[in-house]
Amino acid sequence: MDNEIISLLQECDALKARLAAMRPLPAEALEKIENAFDMEYTYESNRIEGNTLTLQETALVVNEGITIAGKSMREHLEAINHAEAIDYIREFAQSNVEISERTIKEIHAIILHGINRENAGRYRSVPVRIVGSAHIPPQPYLIDKQMEDFMIHFQEMENQGIHPVLIAAYLHETLVSIHPFIDGNGRTSRLLMNLYLLRHGYTIVNLKGSNETRREYYDALESSRTNPTSFQKLVIEAEITSLKRYLSVLGAPDFQ
Repeated sequence: MDNEIISLLQECDALKARLAAMRPLPAEALEKIENAFDMEYTYESNRIEGNTLTLQETALVVNEGITIAGKSMREHLEAINHAEAIDYIREFAQSNVEISERTIKEIHAIILHGINRENAGRYRSVPVRIVGSAHIPPQPYLIDKQMEDFMIHFQEMENQGIHPVLIAAYLHETLVSIHPFIDGNGRTSRLLMNLYLLRHGYTIVNLKGSNETRREYYDALESSRTNPTSFQKLVIEAEITSLKRYLSVLGAPDFQ
């Protein structure tokens, strides 16, 4: 394993241990923190995909049911659906239900609810291309087998004791590569990654949607087809940033 990745994982786990030592956290404080961070996650994840709602507008749509003038119905639904999907993965992470293809389809069905009823929660039946990528996703008739193999390899990684953050990165990268859905693959992949992180005691990774950070994200995903290192580093560093932010908000020493 890359020495830098080993070092980053050690830092990540040290921060996770510090956060765990502060638990149980006051329920009211934790709820406020998570609500704020989850709203930012919804905003940034949708922003990556081209949604033009601002953070404040996203909060108004989700929390107040307000319609924003000049914004499409789809953009409103993307905000509402993503917020609901976060609630879903938080609840699922606390359960004993095994992560499976059904889990992935349920996340996707929430993401496309009211946007694309025909394809929500269903694998695509047509070929697709990923804009700006040299990678060509598999033909529709190959998706079932590739998704089955994906889940088998995921279980093998767990059995081998691979670090959870590396498995989370694998789940994201591989699902995007297979691109099983006609739309919503990016959001679903990031939610699946975060579901796995939450289940293993980590915090949600919020990959930013600015032009610069989005480019870095896409470049790391593109290079992961041949070498996963860049994308693994991106995910680990994002988890470290998230953990530090939680510790800072909670008033941990050295993070003020």
